[in-house]
Amino acid sequence: MTQTKSNLVIGVDGGGSNCRLALDTGARVYEVKAGSANVSTDIHGALATLRNGLESLAQSAGLTLDDLRNARAYLGLAGVVGPTIAETVTKALPIENAVVEDDRIAAVMGALGQADGAVIGIGTGSFLGRHSSGHIDLIGGWGFILGDEASGADLGRKLLSRALHAADGLNSGSSLTSRILDEMGGPAGIVGFAATAKPVAFARFAPRIVEAAGNGDAVACALMNEGAAYILAGLDRLGWQQGERLCLIGGLAQRYRPFLPTPVADALTDPDDTALAGALALARRLPRTGDTP
Repeated sequence: MTQTKSNLVIGVDGGGSNCRLALDTGARVYEVKAGSANVSTDIHGALATLRNGLESLAQSAGLTLDDLRNARAYLGLAGVVGPTIAETVTKALPIENAVVEDDRIAAVMGALGQADGAVIGIGTGSFLGRHSSGHIDLIGGWGFILGDEASGADLGRKLLSRALHAADGLNSGSSLTSRILDEMGGPAGIVGFAATAKPVAFARFAPRIVEAAGNGDAVACALMNEGAAYILAGLDRLGWQQGERLCLIGGLAQRYRPFLPTPVADALTDPDDTALAGALALARRLPRTGDTP
């Protein structure tokens, strides 16, 4: 029997590097992974990722895309900075009962559940959030051009900028900036790369920065310390206090642990669950539209 019932629940965690989708049929949860889904930096690419991901999700459960039409769906997507872009995405989806919000809310929900505490989310992009007395307060997550401080994309951009400064003689550079200049063909190569590169491409430099910082590279250490300073400023603004939970989430977040003051580092705990689990939990709260025959 074809399942086209509103008891199907879909959660989506769409980030700048990849998108994860989950379908709860009531009997089993299916998960798939797709490409980038940042709706601010590449709306057309993100929509294609979402549609392909939903098709794969349906197929994995033995369903068709149309069978998901009446599912309750919650999509937490990078780049949803206001209602207009959320509405654009919602209208483009093959699902009638979908809520689209930025990916920070699902991330906080997954990490903390109903508990109070703060979340440091750092991957390709970045944000900080605090849950207190049922309210979620968020800062950051404004995208690569104007924000995403301490993120992988931000680190990569700053590394290339420092390399150009070194080439101009504005700073002494480091072993890492020298290697980057050589590998990319000098300033012209860096500028050519930056002209078309998306955040995920800049973020690919982040593992090298982390490794170089661990080996004492001056520029890499400076970049990591700048990121840590932003994190501390954000936690202060959110009102986080010692004794509350503090979770690191995202592929790069754990790398900042050595650069944080001991009282903050000692407060770090593992998240309860993933942003995808948070999205599923939020989807389950949505009202049913009713079963279709």
